[in-house]
Amino acid sequence: MSARTHTRPHPATTGGVDIRLPWWALALPTLAFVALFLLILSPSNAHAATGDPALTHLFERAQQLIAR
Repeated sequence: MSARTHTRPHPATTGGVDIRLPWWALALPTLAFVALFLLILSPSNAHAATGDPALTHLFERAQQLIAR
């Protein structure tokens, strides 16, 4: 025997879309865009990261083991 479902007499929203985003949902993409834009404007500030030789050797060894 199926149970009756209760329907709401009025819609859940009051006509308009009411979506609220948290502050970081807009701030983080904006911050990332600004940071990348500044790197494009002044590429002399963007230095390549130099890896530790031991860490580089470890990654090369892991790659060799996986390739076998």
